[in-house]
Amino acid sequence: MYVYTPYNIFHVVSDDSKKMQNSSLVSHNDLHSIFKKLDRNGDGYVSISELHWLLDRIGGVWTSSEEDLKFMLERDSFNLQEFICFYESIEKLTEDDEEEQRELDLVNSFKVFDLNNDGFISCEELQSVLSRLGLWEEKSGCDCRSMILKFDTNSDGLVDFEEFKAMMLLATSP
Repeated sequence: MYVYTPYNIFHVVSDDSKKMQNSSLVSHNDLHSIFKKLDRNGDGYVSISELHWLLDRIGGVWTSSEEDLKFMLERDSFNLQEFICFYESIEKLTEDDEEEQRELDLVNSFKVFDLNNDGFISCEELQSVLSRLGLWEEKSGCDCRSMILKFDTNSDGLVDFEEFKAMMLLATSP
């Protein structure tokens, strides 16, 4: 009897898949290999039980019971194409969740600087927050106005959320 582990199920990822140009973490060939390992009886289908076993082992993806999984997916098993679609839908949900979290983090960061909640960061607000954080020294010669002007694309003397977002994404890009 073969013992399945999360390591040997996902260890099938080849060097070629690491070179793939698409955004998927796992190639279709890799998914096919995983599918074959999960299809213990070789009938061409992965049962809900087998799928639940995998999701339970990799953790963080699924916390529902086998019965809940069956109810939500409205089927007892998956063929290879359905398995690939299922993987792609989970991957898409994960990407969407990460994007939502990134946006929420930016909104919350913006609110730290927008002291009067008017939807803009003024020079005074920027200087006040930087001072409270110990990141502002008057004698440094740095001017908040010049800092704001670097990212003030509409030249209103303020940084709105979209300008703030562009600045933050620029600062975090490789």
